[in-house]
Amino acid sequence: MMKFPFVYHASYSQLALPPLHRFPTAKYQQLFNYAIENGLVCSSRHYQAEKIDLELIKAVHDPDYVNAFINGTIDAKAIRRIGFPWSQRLVDRTLHAINGTLLTCTLALEHQIAVHFTGGYHHAHRDFGSGFCIFNDLVIAANHLIETEKIDTVLIFDCDVHQGDGTATLCQTQPNIISCSVHCKQNFPSRKPQSDYDIELDKGCDDNEYLAHIGSILKYLIQLHRPDLIIYDAGVDIHEADDLGYLNISTQGILERDKLILSIAKQQSIPIAAVIGGGYSRQVEALTLRHSQLLIAANQVWV
Repeated sequence: MMKFPFVYHASYSQLALPPLHRFPTAKYQQLFNYAIENGLVCSSRHYQAEKIDLELIKAVHDPDYVNAFINGTIDAKAIRRIGFPWSQRLVDRTLHAINGTLLTCTLALEHQIAVHFTGGYHHAHRDFGSGFCIFNDLVIAANHLIETEKIDTVLIFDCDVHQGDGTATLCQTQPNIISCSVHCKQNFPSRKPQSDYDIELDKGCDDNEYLAHIGSILKYLIQLHRPDLIIYDAGVDIHEADDLGYLNISTQGILERDKLILSIAKQQSIPIAAVIGGGYSRQVEALTLRHSQLLIAANQVWV
Protein backbone atom coordinates (compact mmCIF):
# COMPACT_ATOMS: atom_id res chain seq x y z
CA MET A 1 0.00 0.00 0.00
CA MET A 2 1.43 3.35 -1.04
CA LYS A 3 1.63 5.92 1.71
CA PHE A 4 1.27 9.32 0.08
CA PRO A 5 2.83 12.55 1.38
CA PHE A 6 0.59 14.75 3.51
CA VAL A 7 0.90 18.19 5.05
CA TYR A 8 -0.22 19.15 8.54
CA HIS A 9 0.84 21.81 11.05
CA ALA A 10 -0.21 21.93 14.70
CA SER A 11 -1.28 25.57 14.31
CA TYR A 12 -4.32 24.45 12.31
CA SER A 13 -6.12 23.48 15.53
CA GLN A 14 -4.56 26.05 17.85
CA LEU A 15 -6.99 28.88 17.11
CA ALA A 16 -8.77 30.28 20.16
CA LEU A 17 -12.38 31.09 19.25
CA PRO A 18 -15.41 32.22 21.27
CA PRO A 19 -17.67 29.48 22.72
CA LEU A 20 -20.15 28.00 20.22
CA HIS A 21 -18.23 29.44 17.25
CA ARG A 22 -19.19 27.53 14.13
CA PHE A 23 -15.67 26.92 12.82
CA PRO A 24 -14.52 23.42 13.87
CA THR A 25 -10.88 24.07 14.72
CA ALA A 26 -10.53 20.76 16.58
CA LYS A 27 -11.11 18.68 13.46
CA TYR A 28 -7.61 19.15 12.05
CA GLN A 29 -5.81 17.72 15.07
CA GLN A 30 -8.47 15.01 15.34
CA LEU A 31 -8.02 14.03 11.71
CA PHE A 32 -4.24 13.91 12.10
CA ASN A 33 -4.50 11.68 15.18
CA TYR A 34 -7.14 9.45 13.59
CA ALA A 35 -5.13 9.05 10.40
CA ILE A 36 -1.94 8.07 12.25
CA GLU A 37 -3.70 5.73 14.68
CA ASN A 38 -5.59 3.92 11.92
CA GLY A 39 -2.70 3.59 9.49
CA LEU A 40 -4.23 5.87 6.86
CA VAL A 41 -1.01 7.87 6.65
CA CYS A 42 2.59 7.19 7.55
CA SER A 43 4.36 9.57 9.93
CA SER A 44 7.49 9.40 7.77
CA ARG A 45 5.53 11.05 4.93
CA HIS A 46 4.39 13.95 7.14
CA TYR A 47 5.44 17.43 6.00
CA GLN A 48 5.00 20.79 7.72
CA ALA A 49 5.05 24.10 5.92
CA GLU A 50 6.79 27.19 7.23
CA LYS A 51 5.01 30.54 7.03
CA ILE A 52 4.57 31.68 3.47
CA ASP A 53 6.47 34.59 1.94
CA LEU A 54 4.02 37.51 1.92
CA GLU A 55 5.06 38.42 -1.62
CA LEU A 56 3.42 35.23 -2.88
CA ILE A 57 0.15 36.32 -1.28
CA LYS A 58 0.49 39.85 -2.65
CA ALA A 59 0.89 38.44 -6.15
CA VAL A 60 -2.80 37.47 -5.88
CA HIS A 61 -4.30 39.70 -3.17
CA ASP A 62 -4.31 43.47 -2.73
CA PRO A 63 -1.14 44.42 -0.81
CA ASP A 64 -3.01 46.91 1.40
CA TYR A 65 -5.47 44.20 2.44
CA VAL A 66 -2.64 41.75 3.10
CA ASN A 67 -0.71 44.26 5.22
CA ALA A 68 -3.80 45.28 7.19
CA PHE A 69 -4.56 41.69 8.12
CA ILE A 70 -0.97 40.82 8.98
CA ASN A 71 -0.48 43.95 11.10
CA GLY A 72 -3.86 43.77 12.85
CA THR A 73 -5.05 47.10 11.42
CA ILE A 74 -7.87 45.50 9.43
CA ASP A 75 -11.16 47.24 10.20
CA ALA A 76 -13.93 45.69 12.29
CA LYS A 77 -16.35 45.31 9.37
CA ALA A 78 -13.78 43.42 7.30
CA ILE A 79 -12.88 41.08 10.15
CA ARG A 80 -16.58 40.37 10.83
CA ARG A 81 -17.00 39.40 7.19
CA ILE A 82 -14.15 36.91 7.56
CA GLY A 83 -15.83 35.44 10.63
CA PHE A 84 -12.85 35.19 13.00
CA PRO A 85 -11.70 37.59 15.71
CA TRP A 86 -8.24 38.89 14.77
CA SER A 87 -5.29 37.50 16.70
CA GLN A 88 -1.62 36.84 16.11
CA ARG A 89 -2.42 33.15 16.36
CA LEU A 90 -4.87 33.57 13.46
CA VAL A 91 -2.15 35.27 11.41
CA ASP A 92 0.35 32.51 12.12
CA ARG A 93 -2.17 29.77 11.34
CA THR A 94 -3.11 31.45 8.08
CA LEU A 95 0.47 31.79 6.86
CA HIS A 96 1.28 28.15 7.66
CA ALA A 97 -1.94 26.95 6.02
CA ILE A 98 -1.51 28.92 2.80
CA ASN A 99 2.04 27.65 2.39
CA GLY A 100 0.79 24.18 3.26
CA THR A 101 -1.34 24.10 0.14
CA LEU A 102 1.59 25.27 -1.98
CA LEU A 103 3.77 22.57 -0.43
CA THR A 104 1.03 19.99 -1.09
CA CYS A 105 0.96 21.00 -4.76
CA THR A 106 4.74 20.76 -4.99
CA LEU A 107 4.67 17.30 -3.41
CA ALA A 108 1.90 16.20 -5.78
CA LEU A 109 4.01 17.20 -8.78
CA GLU A 110 6.78 14.97 -7.42
CA HIS A 111 4.71 12.03 -6.14
CA GLN A 112 1.51 12.28 -8.25
CA ILE A 113 -0.66 12.75 -5.14
CA ALA A 114 -0.47 14.67 -1.87
CA VAL A 115 -3.05 15.67 0.74
CA HIS A 116 -3.30 18.79 2.87
CA PHE A 117 -5.07 18.48 6.22
CA THR A 118 -6.63 21.92 5.79
CA GLY A 119 -7.04 24.29 2.83
CA GLY A 120 -9.74 25.24 0.40
CA TYR A 121 -10.13 28.89 1.44
CA HIS A 122 -12.16 29.67 -1.65
CA HIS A 123 -14.27 32.60 -0.34
CA ALA A 124 -11.22 34.91 -0.16
CA HIS A 125 -11.34 37.66 -2.80
CA ARG A 126 -8.60 40.00 -3.96
CA ASP A 127 -9.16 42.68 -1.34
CA PHE A 128 -11.39 41.09 1.28
CA GLY A 129 -12.00 37.80 3.05
CA SER A 130 -15.28 36.04 3.70
CA GLY A 131 -16.77 32.88 5.15
CA PHE A 132 -13.73 31.87 7.30
CA CYS A 133 -11.39 32.48 4.32
CA ILE A 134 -8.68 35.15 4.53
CA PHE A 135 -6.36 34.42 1.62
CA ASN A 136 -7.15 32.08 -1.28
CA ASP A 137 -4.64 29.26 -0.92
CA LEU A 138 -5.84 27.51 -4.07
CA VAL A 139 -5.18 30.45 -6.38
CA ILE A 140 -2.00 31.52 -4.57
CA ALA A 141 -0.49 28.05 -5.02
CA ALA A 142 -1.59 27.76 -8.65
CA ASN A 143 -0.37 31.25 -9.50
CA HIS A 144 3.06 30.72 -7.96
CA LEU A 145 3.63 27.40 -9.74
CA ILE A 146 2.68 28.98 -13.06
CA GLU A 147 4.72 32.15 -12.47
CA THR A 148 7.82 30.11 -11.62
CA GLU A 149 7.23 28.01 -14.76
CA LYS A 150 6.87 24.75 -12.85
CA ILE A 151 3.67 24.09 -14.81
CA ASP A 152 1.52 25.79 -17.45
CA THR A 153 -2.11 25.02 -16.53
CA VAL A 154 -3.91 24.24 -13.26
CA LEU A 155 -7.45 22.97 -12.79
CA ILE A 156 -9.04 23.93 -9.47
CA PHE A 157 -11.78 21.34 -9.01
CA ASP A 158 -13.85 22.54 -6.08
CA CYS A 159 -16.38 20.11 -4.59
CA ASP A 160 -17.16 22.04 -1.42
CA VAL A 161 -20.93 22.52 -1.04
CA HIS A 162 -20.50 26.32 -1.28
CA GLN A 163 -19.51 28.03 -4.51
CA GLY A 164 -15.89 29.14 -4.64
CA ASP A 165 -16.78 32.78 -5.25
CA GLY A 166 -13.35 34.13 -4.36
CA THR A 167 -11.68 31.64 -6.66
CA ALA A 168 -14.11 32.60 -9.42
CA THR A 169 -13.29 36.31 -9.23
CA LEU A 170 -9.53 35.81 -8.85
CA CYS A 171 -9.38 33.46 -11.84
CA GLN A 172 -11.14 35.89 -14.16
CA THR A 173 -7.72 37.41 -14.90
CA GLN A 174 -5.86 34.08 -14.78
CA PRO A 175 -6.33 32.28 -18.12
CA ASN A 176 -4.05 29.40 -17.10
CA ILE A 177 -6.00 28.64 -13.92
CA ILE A 178 -9.25 26.86 -14.74
CA SER A 179 -11.87 27.16 -11.99
CA CYS A 180 -14.67 24.63 -11.64
CA SER A 181 -17.11 24.77 -8.73
CA VAL A 182 -19.58 21.94 -8.05
CA HIS A 183 -21.92 23.33 -5.41
CA CYS A 184 -25.43 23.65 -4.03
CA LYS A 185 -27.36 26.29 -5.95
CA GLN A 186 -29.34 27.44 -2.91
CA ASN A 187 -26.38 27.71 -0.53
CA PHE A 188 -23.89 30.47 0.38
CA PRO A 189 -22.94 32.83 -1.20
CA SER A 190 -26.24 34.31 -2.33
CA ARG A 191 -24.54 36.23 -5.14
CA LYS A 192 -22.38 33.85 -7.13
CA PRO A 193 -19.84 35.28 -9.58
CA GLN A 194 -19.14 33.18 -12.64
CA SER A 195 -16.43 30.53 -12.42
CA ASP A 196 -15.00 29.12 -15.61
CA TYR A 197 -17.38 26.24 -14.94
CA ASP A 198 -20.21 26.19 -12.39
CA ILE A 199 -22.12 22.97 -11.75
CA GLU A 200 -25.14 23.94 -9.66
CA LEU A 201 -26.91 21.18 -7.78
CA ASP A 202 -30.32 21.56 -6.22
CA LYS A 203 -30.95 21.20 -2.52
CA GLY A 204 -31.42 17.54 -1.59
CA CYS A 205 -29.24 16.12 -4.39
CA ASP A 206 -28.43 12.46 -3.57
CA ASP A 207 -25.44 10.19 -4.13
CA ASN A 208 -26.39 8.89 -7.59
CA GLU A 209 -27.11 12.28 -9.12
CA TYR A 210 -24.06 13.83 -7.51
CA LEU A 211 -21.60 11.16 -8.65
CA ALA A 212 -22.95 11.26 -12.21
CA HIS A 213 -22.18 14.98 -12.41
CA ILE A 214 -18.72 14.66 -10.82
CA GLY A 215 -17.36 12.00 -13.16
CA SER A 216 -18.63 13.51 -16.39
CA ILE A 217 -17.51 17.09 -15.74
CA LEU A 218 -14.01 16.14 -14.56
CA LYS A 219 -13.39 13.94 -17.60
CA TYR A 220 -14.65 16.72 -19.86
CA LEU A 221 -12.40 19.35 -18.28
CA ILE A 222 -9.33 17.15 -18.47
CA GLN A 223 -9.96 16.39 -22.13
CA LEU A 224 -10.53 20.06 -22.94
CA HIS A 225 -7.74 21.71 -20.90
CA ARG A 226 -5.15 19.00 -20.25
CA PRO A 227 -4.04 20.51 -16.91
CA ASP A 228 -0.58 19.84 -15.51
CA LEU A 229 -2.03 19.72 -11.99
CA ILE A 230 -5.44 19.31 -10.38
CA ILE A 231 -6.04 21.06 -7.07
CA TYR A 232 -8.99 19.23 -5.56
CA ASP A 233 -11.11 20.77 -2.80
CA ALA A 234 -12.61 17.69 -1.13
CA GLY A 235 -15.09 19.50 1.10
CA VAL A 236 -17.37 17.20 3.11
CA ASP A 237 -20.04 19.82 3.79
CA ILE A 238 -21.99 18.03 1.06
CA HIS A 239 -22.85 15.44 3.75
CA GLU A 240 -26.50 14.90 4.64
CA ALA A 241 -25.80 15.73 8.30
CA ASP A 242 -23.58 18.77 7.76
CA ASP A 243 -24.62 21.88 9.70
CA LEU A 244 -24.12 24.19 6.70
CA GLY A 245 -24.84 21.94 3.74
CA TYR A 246 -28.12 21.38 1.89
CA LEU A 247 -27.20 18.27 -0.08
CA ASN A 248 -28.09 14.68 0.81
CA ILE A 249 -24.80 12.86 0.30
CA SER A 250 -23.93 9.88 2.49
CA THR A 251 -20.54 9.04 3.97
CA GLN A 252 -20.28 6.26 1.38
CA GLY A 253 -21.10 8.83 -1.29
CA ILE A 254 -18.18 10.99 -0.14
CA LEU A 255 -15.87 7.99 -0.35
CA GLU A 256 -17.12 7.14 -3.85
CA ARG A 257 -16.65 10.77 -4.95
CA ASP A 258 -13.08 10.86 -3.70
CA LYS A 259 -12.24 7.50 -5.25
CA LEU A 260 -13.74 8.60 -8.57
CA ILE A 261 -11.80 11.87 -8.71
CA LEU A 262 -8.50 10.32 -7.64
CA SER A 263 -8.99 7.43 -10.07
CA ILE A 264 -9.61 9.76 -13.02
CA ALA A 265 -6.50 11.79 -12.16
CA LYS A 266 -4.43 8.61 -11.90
CA GLN A 267 -5.78 7.18 -15.14
CA GLN A 268 -4.93 10.41 -16.94
CA SER A 269 -1.49 10.65 -15.25
CA ILE A 270 -2.27 14.11 -13.86
CA PRO A 271 -0.84 14.97 -10.44
CA ILE A 272 -3.51 15.81 -7.87
CA ALA A 273 -3.17 17.91 -4.73
CA ALA A 274 -6.15 17.44 -2.42
CA VAL A 275 -7.18 19.80 0.37
CA ILE A 276 -9.82 18.71 2.87
CA GLY A 277 -12.01 21.80 2.51
CA GLY A 278 -15.17 22.53 4.47
CA GLY A 279 -17.13 20.39 6.86
CA TYR A 280 -19.20 21.62 9.77
CA SER A 281 -20.56 19.76 12.78
CA ARG A 282 -20.50 20.08 16.56
CA GLN A 283 -19.77 16.32 16.57
CA VAL A 284 -16.07 16.41 15.74
CA GLU A 285 -15.70 12.62 15.70
CA ALA A 286 -18.36 12.29 13.00
CA LEU A 287 -16.76 15.12 11.04
CA THR A 288 -13.35 13.48 11.29
CA LEU A 289 -14.79 10.27 9.87
CA ARG A 290 -16.18 12.17 6.87
CA HIS A 291 -12.85 13.84 6.14
CA SER A 292 -11.04 10.53 6.55
CA GLN A 293 -12.83 9.19 3.47
CA LEU A 294 -10.35 11.13 1.33
CA LEU A 295 -7.47 9.29 2.98
CA ILE A 296 -9.21 5.93 2.59
CA ALA A 297 -9.81 6.69 -1.08
CA ALA A 298 -6.19 7.69 -1.61
CA ASN A 299 -5.01 4.42 -0.08
CA GLN A 300 -7.39 2.41 -2.26
CA VAL A 301 -6.57 4.21 -5.51
CA TRP A 302 -2.84 4.82 -5.11
CA VAL A 303 -1.66 1.32 -4.26
